Amino acid sequence: MGENPVGGARVLNIPNLLSFGRLMLVPVFAVLIVTGHVGWAIAVLVVSGFTDYLDGTLARRWGQTTRLGQMLDPIADRLYILTTLLGLAYREVIPWWLVLLLIARDAVLVGSLLLMTADERRPLEVSFLGKAATACLLYAFPLLLLGDVDGRVADVAQPVGWAFAWWGTSLYWWSALLYLRQASAVLARRDRLRTRPPGSSSAATAPGRNAGKTAGKTAGKTAG
Repeated sequence: MGENPVGGARVLNIPNLLSFGRLMLVPVFAVLIVTGHVGWAIAVLVVSGFTDYLDGTLARRWGQTTRLGQMLDPIADRLYILTTLLGLAYREVIPWWLVLLLIARDAVLVGSLLLMTADERRPLEVSFLGKAATACLLYAFPLLLLGDVDGRVADVAQPVGWAFAWWGTSLYWWSALLYLRQASAVLARRDRLRTRPPGSSSAATAPGRNAGKTAGKTAGKTAG
């Protein structure tokens, strides 16, 4: 039998170790991209993308999905995206306004989360669009890096990389809008509960009670 789908006792399982490995490669990738070792930086991104797919697949297949793993995966994805964005902008491969556009999306989501309690955040669903957007961006970055070098491969990699970058950015913000719609519904429900009059529930039942009493008196008079 597999473990509890969420929160199993074995935290140090293979999927989580793969996620830890991805996190440990983030500073290595940052140094490689800043120092101009494009080939090694691309290799680290490819390894990161493969382990991202592998740890999720193994966790589901072996029943080793844990809350720690669910936290590590998005953290690693965000760190790779942020590090790559800053590195590509530093190397003038992408404009800084694209960096700000993608960072602003995450800042908006963090701001919405801070407005909600832990219980209110729990029912919010992670949309498929968000996962697709992250996948597009993780495909775009190594291609854009490859497009920064000379050669025929770069001539093909650059337009394909930009295509993935624009698809990823569009889906990134689309998923954010869907998430914000969910969050606004949660906050609106909370406001309705707060503004409901204190005696509204008892007042709603009062007419039913009075009607019952009146019907009883009428029945008694009729019977008499």
